[in-house]
Formats: sequence, structure tokens, C-alpha cells
Amino acid sequence: MTDRGAGRVGRGGRPTWAGRNYTLLTAAAVITGLGNFGALIAAAFAVLASGGDGTDVGLVAAARTVPLVVFLLVGGAVADRLPRHRVMVAANALNCLSQGVFAALVISGSAELWQMVLLSALGGVGHAFFAPAAEGMVLSSVRGEQAGRAFAVFRMGVNGASIGGAALGGALIAAVGPGWVLALDAAAFAVAGALRAFLDLTDMPAREPGGGLLGDLRDGWREVVGRPWLWAIVLQFSVVNAVVAAAEAVYGPQVAEEHLGGARPWGVALASFGAGTVLGGLLMTRWRPRRVLLAGTLCVFPLALPSAALAVPVPVGWLIAAMFVTGVTLEVFGVTWMTALHQEVPEDKFSRVSAYDWLGSIALVPVATAAAGPVEGLVGRPAALWGCSILVALLTAAVLCVPDVRNLTRRETVVASAPPGEPADRPEGQPTVKAPSGGSGEGAASAS
Repeated sequence: MTDRGAGRVGRGGRPTWAGRNYTLLTAAAVITGLGNFGALIAAAFAVLASGGDGTDVGLVAAARTVPLVVFLLVGGAVADRLPRHRVMVAANALNCLSQGVFAALVISGSAELWQMVLLSALGGVGHAFFAPAAEGMVLSSVRGEQAGRAFAVFRMGVNGASIGGAALGGALIAAVGPGWVLALDAAAFAVAGALRAFLDLTDMPAREPGGGLLGDLRDGWREVVGRPWLWAIVLQFSVVNAVVAAAEAVYGPQVAEEHLGGARPWGVALASFGAGTVLGGLLMTRWRPRRVLLAGTLCVFPLALPSAALAVPVPVGWLIAAMFVTGVTLEVFGVTWMTALHQEVPEDKFSRVSAYDWLGSIALVPVATAAAGPVEGLVGRPAALWGCSILVALLTAAVLCVPDVRNLTRRETVVASAPPGEPADRPEGQPTVKAPSGGSGEGAASAS
């Protein structure tokens, strides 16, 4: 099924689904993406340039992840209680400040490990509040009829920025040093925050008074557990993301070094995954599967391919192909997932549900990467990699056993025209999935 109205153009030459808020959000996300992915590389090289070792690099990376996990749920509740764009701007300001200080210390040659750990942790706090607010804002910024197309284009921009940012960051580190790349990231946060400050929330639905932070978190939890398709996929990806991260961050470089020719072919393989996500986004600008989660979940099975390819190991050309296919299919899942969330979750709970989704997606990643080495020592690397592939396949098959995952369908409600710069009201209608026998509410939800 293809998108109706794909070629309609609104004011200013933009498609009718690309309203003002959506355009600002997409531009800001691309700008921060270009800065962030280069800065991740720059932070590691900054630690090494200051005399640190691999353990110190890992400590600085962990310092960003831990507060992200700790504060995500609070960030989601805050973003559903306050205007989301204000939360995003405040988070951007914190990230701009922390990265700016980080850059100044590195450029001056006075950066110490404890300072880099602290500044990295501040960045994690900012991201914990930013991520749920940003996803909630993106979900709120598009019309239901064209949501899939809008999410596909948004994700294409973010994925393209990640590829370009990593390449640009690596080149700039070699040319001018990591400190200046961190400074550019701080500037990107400043520009993106300024763009997000111009978001217009005048037509957003009014929010009901909350029952306190804990009450808001309980409401978000009920949104998740009351929808089997939502919590099932969140649980699935909590493990899938963890084992994929272990395979790619720990085992992949070792296999590449011993069997594939080193870092260069491994980098090409990772880049092919990024290229695949861009192609997947292009595909989803045209394809509108009727059973959105069935189509998306079937596209998770190829995530088992890279681990299996590393376990054999196959020649590098086959690994590149596997990574490319995985990128395409995972992007199909990502767009269908956002479409389901947009369609089924009440607008005033977008950010809280997103926070639980984010938490499920990242909570086990540090555990899996830390356990990868001991597991390899116990069973050997090939067996560990085959285990990663088998877990991905089994968990994905298990999710397909959930009736709501198979049956949730796209609404075909035609939404009345609205000013292209403003979010339209979400369509009303009957639930799109059958309520389970235990009763799940009135048809809403989503995941990872």
C-alpha cells in the first residue's frame, strides 16, 4: 500500500504533512546529530590525549549512560507535565554548557579524568530529559494520515546525520583535534535549542492536572502494561538491543582483527548498516503496511544475521551485505513502531511511554557488554555469537505470538486539512486492535 496524497504541496513548497513544528524539529535533530556523533568519537580521543587508557575511556562513556538510565522516567514525566519544547530547550542548554566546558578544558590541555567524567554525566542527565520530550514532540507534530511518511523522513535525516557526523568528526579530530569537535557539538546544541524555542504549542491539546510525579509515572506504567503489544516489544528489545550491542561492540572488532582484515573493513560494515537505514527510510516514505506491527516485527528477524555472520565468520563482503539488509529492515521496524505509538497512545502520555521504551531499550546494554568477555571465556566466541542470533530470533518469534502485535492495523481515517505549520487533531475512531480477554482499555499503545 502506498501513501495517498504523497505529492501534495502546502505553503512554502513543503508537503502538507511537513508543518512548521515538524520542520523545525527535523532540522534541529539533524544539526545535533551531526555534532553528537562526532563528539562521541572526540570524547574518547580526548581521554586518550590526556594520558588515559581504555579503562578511562570506558569510565567516561559509562558516566554518560548511568544518569541517562537513572533519570529517564523522571524526564518522561516532566515532559508530559510541562511544555515539551521548554524541556527540550533546557536540556539543550545543559548539553551546550557541559560540552562547551569539556571543549575548553581539552583545548587548553588542562582536562582531568574526574572533570571529563562529571561533564559526561551532565550530558547524560540532559539527554535523559531531552529524549522523552523530543519523541513526544515529534509524535505530536504530524497528522495521522501521513504519520508514517513524516516519521520515515525524520528518521532518514537523523540517520544521515549520524553517518555524516561520524565521518566529519573523525576527519576534524585528525585535522584540528578533539577539543574543537567538542566545541562544534556545543555550538550545534545552541543552534538546535534556538530552533526548538520557536516551536508553537498553541494548538496542542490541554493537559489534565497531574497527580504528582509518582502519580504521573504510575499513569505511564499503566499505559505500557495495559497494552500487550507495547510491553511485549519493549521487553523484546531490552534483550535484543543488549545482545546486538555485545556482538557489535565486543565481539565484532575482535573477529574483524583476526579474520576480516582489521578496523577498515569493520568500519565499512558498520557504515553499510547506516546506509541501509537510509534506504529503509526511503522505502517507508512510500509503503504503508496495513498491519503495522506485524510488518515491523517480521523485519526484526534479520537482526540475527550480523551475529551469525561473525560467528562463522563469513567473508567481509557477506558481512557488509548482512549489515546493509539489517539496516533496511530495522528502519522499517522503527517507522512502524513510531506510527503505532502515534496512533494508539494518548498525546498527553507520549513522553512517559517513550521514557519506559527508552529505559527498556538501554538498561541491559551495559550489563551485556560487561558480560560479553566472561561469556566468551566460558563458551567461546562463536558459541556466544550464535547465542546472540538465537536470542534475537526466539524473542522475535515470541512477540509474534501476541495477538495484538499481529492484529494492530493502521487507521485509514482521512484527516481534514489544517494549516501546514500546525499539528492537526488526532483522528477519532474505534480501537484498531481487539481488546484481550482480560481487558486492555480502549485501544492504545506502542514500544522500542
